[in-house]
Amino acid sequence: MNAFALQNKNIVVTGATSGIGKQIAILCSKLGASLILLGRNEERLNETMKELQTPENHLAYKIDINDYDAIADIVKDAVAKKGKLHGLVNCAGVSPTMPFRTTSVTKMEEVFKTNVIAAMNLTKLVCKPANMVNDGGSVVFVASVMGTVGEVGKSLYGMSKGALVAGVKSMAIEYAPKNIRFNTISPGVVVTPMSMSSEYSKDPDKLDFVTKLHPLGLGVPQDIAQATTFLLSGASRWITGVDLKIDGGYTAK
Repeated sequence: MNAFALQNKNIVVTGATSGIGKQIAILCSKLGASLILLGRNEERLNETMKELQTPENHLAYKIDINDYDAIADIVKDAVAKKGKLHGLVNCAGVSPTMPFRTTSVTKMEEVFKTNVIAAMNLTKLVCKPANMVNDGGSVVFVASVMGTVGEVGKSLYGMSKGALVAGVKSMAIEYAPKNIRFNTISPGVVVTPMSMSSEYSKDPDKLDFVTKLHPLGLGVPQDIAQATTFLLSGASRWITGVDLKIDGGYTAK
């Protein structure tokens, strides 16, 4: 038996319409998983579905994860159609860049609502005994190195990702008796539509500077997808409460 396979596992992936979330979904499908994809953009969600192995084995829901009532209905519907869930990947999020002095309370609430509260709400729903298998579930949060290191303009984003890293450690202990594992992945700068829309990517000098901060260069979504599928698989059965940094050496210095 291949411990890295995801055969017959039902896995929920948020933020599945582009970038890291999309690549996680694609790789999970190649490894045999049955996916429940959540995303806000229906057109891009359908594009992701077309790239999955055996698209008819998967479900896709157009949803804003901040709509808590709708999310609860979707989890119930997915379990009714696919059976109990084996894994969850919280990848949906926003990445604001702004000086802390210009940050408003409204912006703080907006970022934490999407990056933290919505993800935790979905996780709580998925991990209910009626929804999650009792023989080895796995929850992965895609955080960021900004949760543990600093960068100008990333205070608010870093706070939200740091909250995930901190919270997961206690969740891992709480849910260990239920055999559900919790881990975070903290990427460095990965080449995605979100990261390449930032200011530095439009300035060759800034892009060169950021690239040099990563001894192995910038990452690609597949780098994060491979780490995620490992944490979802039985090969990581003894790993919980860990923040796995996938950053090309960014935090090694």
